[in-house]
Amino acid sequence: MATARGAAPLAAFVLHRYDWSESSLILDLFTRSQGRVAVAARGAKKPHSNLRAILLPFQRVHVSLGRLPEGEGAGEVQTLRQAEWGGGAAMLTGAALFSGFYLNELLMKLLARHDPHPVLFDAYAQTLPLLGPGEDARTQTALRAFELTLLQEIGLLPDLSVATQTQQPLQSAALYALRPEAGVIEARGDESGMPGATLVGVQAALEHGSLEALHQVCAGALPALKAQLRALLHYHLGSAPLRTRQAMLDVQNLAP
Repeated sequence: MATARGAAPLAAFVLHRYDWSESSLILDLFTRSQGRVAVAARGAKKPHSNLRAILLPFQRVHVSLGRLPEGEGAGEVQTLRQAEWGGGAAMLTGAALFSGFYLNELLMKLLARHDPHPVLFDAYAQTLPLLGPGEDARTQTALRAFELTLLQEIGLLPDLSVATQTQQPLQSAALYALRPEAGVIEARGDESGMPGATLVGVQAALEHGSLEALHQVCAGALPALKAQLRALLHYHLGSAPLRTRQAMLDVQNLAP
């Protein structure tokens, strides 16, 4: 999966950075054409390195990659040959940082390496500028739409327009729940479900590939959608809590 010499640079975002040596970093990059890749950035920590101001989270970059010499690092780690700023929105600040790092953690935990998802890459790029205060309606809408796009892209989201077990179309006014092991089922009387019309609308927006349409549907069902997707993600992520979510709760608990 190495980038050949002379090949077009890859559009990418930095998901995470690890210290490799006193002067170098290992980067976890989310690229549009190669998916998630591990990259060694030699000399990126040096005081006068141009890479220090480029290899930042939430900033689109264009990178050219090679491979580490034989015997250095894991076989899947590539060498960063060149990186340039790709333009885009300003850096995230304040509460928006938590939301941004939450997206990054989801991608790192749920995406396999070298598994391209250009639709998900584009959704990520379009979501970042919409992030603001954590409880802001626009932010919550953007997060739910991204979670749905991610789950669909990696094959963990059932068809939301039909009841999973019977494959019968959903009734618009009936309430349904989204279960990790059972898919879409009728909600019990004691739980908060989502109207069939909402789920059908989500499915239609996902199939159409319109993030704007997906935002419109999500905005009308935020509380129920958040609860359902949180349970689904928790199931697939395992028992360990997300670090960004826990950090956000810790900060909220410190507030007067």
